[in-house]
Amino acid sequence: MRWILWPFKIIFNLVTSIVKITGRLVSVILGLVILILGVIITMTIFGAIVGVPLCIFGIMLMIRGFF
Repeated sequence: MRWILWPFKIIFNLVTSIVKITGRLVSVILGLVILILGVIITMTIFGAIVGVPLCIFGIMLMIRGFF
């Protein structure tokens, strides 16, 4: 694994561990809630720094839960 892809591997492993612990359906619901929360936070100017990564994390959690 290249060092430049290391952060993505860490995030993917975190998502995988959440799916293993919570189960598929709960992880999809949790991903949807995190996605909605990220969209709401992104609507503020200062919250965009936190909201965009939350949206991405929610999408990754939902995709990992489906597949």
